[in-house]
Amino acid sequence: MARITSGVATSHVPAVGAALDNGRSGEPYWKPVFAGYDFSKQWIARQKPDVVVLVYNDHASAFSLDIVPTFAIGCAPAFPPADEGWGPRPVPVVEGHPELASHIAQSVIQQDFDLTIVHKMDVDHGLTVPMSLMFGQPERWPVRVIPVPVNVVLFPPPSGRRCYELGKAIRRAVDSFDQDLNVQVWGTGGMSHQLQGPRAGLINREWDNHWLDRLIESPEEVARIPHIEYLREAGSEGVELVMWLIMRGALNPKVRTVHRFYHVPASNTALGHVILENMG
Repeated sequence: MARITSGVATSHVPAVGAALDNGRSGEPYWKPVFAGYDFSKQWIARQKPDVVVLVYNDHASAFSLDIVPTFAIGCAPAFPPADEGWGPRPVPVVEGHPELASHIAQSVIQQDFDLTIVHKMDVDHGLTVPMSLMFGQPERWPVRVIPVPVNVVLFPPPSGRRCYELGKAIRRAVDSFDQDLNVQVWGTGGMSHQLQGPRAGLINREWDNHWLDRLIESPEEVARIPHIEYLREAGSEGVELVMWLIMRGALNPKVRTVHRFYHVPASNTALGHVILENMG
């Protein structure tokens, strides 16, 4: 049977992808950022996941701002990198897993989550930057990916509680799939940042790290955090962190922290990263 063995959470800062693509990862500004993923690359090479369920938010690349689903799932065989205004990133096409994706859609919708099923979708930096951070620059991605876009761009975004429960529903779906697959769930986005207005450039180290402590140890508590707290403490884009709760909900209540990394600044963003493995 398929099984979820671990979860990965990471920021998906677009400037990180640009630094890697343009050969700037060794520069003094960027070197500490990429060093935080050295262990992660070694770890995932040992884990050899078959499939990653990758939770991210689209940045008006696959979906225009006229139609933005709250939760969607990509069921296509492949997802090309999106042109976000300066050409697609020079990264491989993302290979999907239509069989597992369709099974998850069937199972999760029957658990009363209304997923939008997508059969054609370009994937932007929200998905490809985490892939680059974890796998580097291969000619072909060594894992198949099921994209799960979440609306944290237009008001109202889903609640933390809804995201946490969706993670649990995905876990039940994967557990009932009859192929022997090593599955990981990734949550992306965050941490604290604001891109506009008088508080542009906001970073809240203390709140970020306390939030991460609670995500690991007390996810039920984090799931109850209201949107207004994310806005106040983590900036207007800090609400992306609710996507990490989908990853956490897909894991066991007790997890082991394999790796944890936090760095500021990465562009004008607080960059966070954690790897969690199931216990018990």
